[in-house]
Amino acid sequence: MPMGSFNSHHHHQRIVPQQQHEQDPQIHSDLQQYNQYQIAQPPLLMSRGLTSRQLLISCAELISQLDFSSARRLISILSSSNSSPYGDSTERLVHQFVRALSLRLPPVPTAAVGGVVSVAAVTASSASTSNSLLEVETEVEEESLQSCYLTLNQITPFIRFSHLTANQAILEAIDSSHHAIHILDFDIKHGVQWPPLMQALAERSYGSSSSLHHPPPMLRITATGHDLTLLRRTGERLLRFAQSLGLTFHFRPIVLLNDVAMFDYLNPTSLGLFPDEALAVNCVLYLHRLLTDDARDLHLFLDKIKGLSPKIVTIAEREANHNNPMFLNRFIEAVDHYGAVFDSLEATLPPNSRERLAVEQVWFGREIADVVAADDDQRRRQLRHERYENWEMMIRRSGFSNVPLSPFALSQAKLLLRLHYPSEGYQLHSLKDSFFLGWMNRPLFSVSSWN
Repeated sequence: MPMGSFNSHHHHQRIVPQQQHEQDPQIHSDLQQYNQYQIAQPPLLMSRGLTSRQLLISCAELISQLDFSSARRLISILSSSNSSPYGDSTERLVHQFVRALSLRLPPVPTAAVGGVVSVAAVTASSASTSNSLLEVETEVEEESLQSCYLTLNQITPFIRFSHLTANQAILEAIDSSHHAIHILDFDIKHGVQWPPLMQALAERSYGSSSSLHHPPPMLRITATGHDLTLLRRTGERLLRFAQSLGLTFHFRPIVLLNDVAMFDYLNPTSLGLFPDEALAVNCVLYLHRLLTDDARDLHLFLDKIKGLSPKIVTIAEREANHNNPMFLNRFIEAVDHYGAVFDSLEATLPPNSRERLAVEQVWFGREIADVVAADDDQRRRQLRHERYENWEMMIRRSGFSNVPLSPFALSQAKLLLRLHYPSEGYQLHSLKDSFFLGWMNRPLFSVSSWN
């Protein structure tokens, strides 16, 4: 089945929260068709015109209505007819969403008093099951996630595009007259963003006719993370690379038990800012982790960043609304977003790619499970993605102004795609002085800069 069936609806629509009693007409139609043929065998279901996307949405609708027995039957149909981690992009996507939907189901009750199981008991059971499974997976997969991040950085352009564009914004905001640069990088991971920036700083100095008057600047990176060992290894690698370029470099790791703990460090004294330093704040795929229902933590974070008077703040985020309070709307958005991601992997990697299998199963599979399986009060903050227009509104409200990304930055991003990811499906657009990278007319990532 072509993956286009996943993206045939809701392509350009902004999904808005609906009241519980309201129902999307398309979903209602899908559900009616499913109910009519729910005893049919899988081939008959497909011959009736129900796409995998429609069946997934119908299953999510059944779960939202607490009709778990019908949802189990539909999950069984999807699993047997069009789900495989080794198939085409549609089958692989269905596999991940079926797995996530299964986590949301409660255990089959072994007994019920008087033949009745209360809604409250079923809901509590479902929440407990999905939460405990996600916690177990979090512990088991942490090491695999770190490895998958590096693979993801290689086989898709999204992270490299974000890093390249953010680096160019930093270079243009902090010119060669500055003798000291301080980068505050939130969740640095392996630090793969910074070697190209170091090289650009060295080349800018050594390539200048006035290089004797402008030696390479001292570079300091203050980096946050949750793993001290990983942070130290990252700092050691960056130090060795800086030394090979003749750069004076200092690295300071900050271990955080949670992201809100960073607030205590966001002042010039705790960060050890020097008066002559040019400060750049880097938030690549980070801000969504600060979102709560009232966005209080995010606004507090932005207020504290503003108080540091940075030259530039670089922000990269997923272009998706996975923070919708309505499960069904969040589910539809996730199906279409990850459908485009899986399509891009299908078009740019060979069918038997082990790297793609690992990234889909571990990295994207974990994300899908978090968006779909966990209840609202138990979801990890990491997956509360928002669309650019919402970020723009929240960031401007905190007193920041958008710094236009340059035409040169756009040409660099286009060159990255042309050289390393030569597929017509990847599309790059400049809108509202920011860049959007997507697949087949669906934006997937955005990068912007602010001061």
